[in-house]
Amino acid sequence: MAQYPLQLTDYPNRDSALPLHINIHRLKQGYPSHRHDFLEFSYVTEGCGSEWINGVRHSMRPGTFSLILPYQIHEIETEPGHTLELVNCMFGLDLLMGTSSHEGLGRLLAEDASLSPHLQMTGMEHDRMLLLLRQMLEEYERSDDWRGAMLRAKLTEVLIVFDRERRSGECGSKGASTNLVPANPIWRVVHYIQRHHQEPLTLTILSDRFAISMSRISERIKEATGLSFMQLLSELRIRHACGLLASTGMSVSEVCYEVGFGSYKTFVRLFRARVGMSPTAYRKQRIAAAALPSYR
Repeated sequence: MAQYPLQLTDYPNRDSALPLHINIHRLKQGYPSHRHDFLEFSYVTEGCGSEWINGVRHSMRPGTFSLILPYQIHEIETEPGHTLELVNCMFGLDLLMGTSSHEGLGRLLAEDASLSPHLQMTGMEHDRMLLLLRQMLEEYERSDDWRGAMLRAKLTEVLIVFDRERRSGECGSKGASTNLVPANPIWRVVHYIQRHHQEPLTLTILSDRFAISMSRISERIKEATGLSFMQLLSELRIRHACGLLASTGMSVSEVCYEVGFGSYKTFVRLFRARVGMSPTAYRKQRIAAAALPSYR
């Protein structure tokens, strides 16, 4: 794997009411080592290759499903003479961690070392996943009513099918158990911040919870994510706020406190610095964009 991974920060529709993008990738030379703060899954439909996830390699062939958690470093290698074709979906944490879904798909962020981040599907399972992904791709290209709800439903179904299979008793024979979170304890801290960013969080709280010194946590978060603790926390909250502003009727002040900020002035200042406009202007822009014909 490359020593210095790329840091990817964006994808189509990221700052929208539905932070999700799905398409088909055809890779002739793989994809270099990288990480990002959103979630991603891929499903191989043709070709052969290999994937590295946090330093652990697994093969890729038709039927390979991979789920990449935020900040995991991963890289794809295409086998010489092959074109690796895969369905690729990038989506925001909000789709797993909405205000009413903490007990639902948020389980996918659990640091269970017995669960593999990849799974090899065959036979009827492979056919079922291909059908689900084809339906998801078709829905993504639509622009009529219920598109967002249908995409969320299809995403949920895809992830549940994957998680059920890897948790089943047969999972061990379909893919070697590979830690979702390596021995480095800082990944548990990062994932805890992702799941609890709406709550009051400080380095002191994290230090007490994980029995790691504040200076060490701060240093390792920077190494793992490229962001300081406060930058990471603010980024997660601002991303969450973008989704709420675009998709709900909550007032700006309600959004501020819902995503975890204790100060309205701080929220507006950080939002403007990150997004380039005020929360109110952002909401107006998203409403106007939603009223335009689909650009796809």
